[in-house]
Amino acid sequence: MSFKRGQLEYFVTVAEEGQMTRAARRLHIAQPALSQAISQLEGELGIELLQRHARGVSLTAAGEIFLAKARVARAANIDAAATAQSLARAATGSLEVGYIGPPPTVSSPLLFASFAGAHPDVDVSYCELPFPSGPTAAWLADVDVALAHVPEADKQVGHQLVRSEPRAAVVPEGHRLAGREQLHVADLLEETFIGYHDSVQAEWAGFHTLDDVRGAPACALTTDRALNPAEMLLMLASRRAVGVYPAADARVLQEILRGVVAVPIEDAEPFSISLSWRKDNHNPLVLALTAEAANLGPEELRTHAPPTQREFARAVDGLNGKLGERRRPSEAPSGRMPGG
Repeated sequence: MSFKRGQLEYFVTVAEEGQMTRAARRLHIAQPALSQAISQLEGELGIELLQRHARGVSLTAAGEIFLAKARVARAANIDAAATAQSLARAATGSLEVGYIGPPPTVSSPLLFASFAGAHPDVDVSYCELPFPSGPTAAWLADVDVALAHVPEADKQVGHQLVRSEPRAAVVPEGHRLAGREQLHVADLLEETFIGYHDSVQAEWAGFHTLDDVRGAPACALTTDRALNPAEMLLMLASRRAVGVYPAADARVLQEILRGVVAVPIEDAEPFSISLSWRKDNHNPLVLALTAEAANLGPEELRTHAPPTQREFARAVDGLNGKLGERRRPSEAPSGRMPGG
């Protein structure tokens, strides 16, 4: 039998989340539509894949077996689609650049200005990505290359360092640490951090909550967990927890979110801001961009003018296409920070 578009992705996500509501949020679809799609899949297969109960869902014995095959088939579909898209962009002389944080032309203007100068006829487009989840190769399937803190290692993915960026904490004004010129890791370990969704790569998320220094997951995280930059930004605007970000991003957040302060962290390993791409990508412009980054070198690329408030405000407007009603920072809740 052939599967309808999205069926395998829906089933795998529900199995991983153990709950229809969480899976629907992760997939960005309505819960009733997801439940109907899963029931339809079970009907077509003639077997029950999931047991429904008050706490959510769990896999049946048949569901456990089918899940392993569904993951393989889903990966094959992702690979085929990614190859087709990269071939199409290569044929038209275009390059799709994904990113997390400020747009690449704002966060790494020298690299992209240099690339544009060397390739004036190339059509470069930019796509905001959710936080990396699942295999890194699958996360990169919809773009040619991504600019972000280096994601989880994947033998199918290559990386080129663009620059090393010191870590900085973003804390509410009035917090006990807000007046400091710099912080040490030890100052932050007992704070409540912005939480990341369980599907987000643990090592990548943990770098933003100092887990690499702590040697264990943070003890205190927000109840709601961010899947993408838009959700993270709204959580940060509520001033309920601290966040740890590349220093340049933290300075921009301080500019656009009144009521928060960026403070450098002196003794934490820096973020590695890198270009990441699938090694099976057939677009030659990927190698051209990564070669440009290698030729310029991290030291040169690290020195760049910080983005203006207006530049980043425009970028925020496009965070995953929506920020709710784009609540102004002055309207953000002013609840007291735990531990502040």
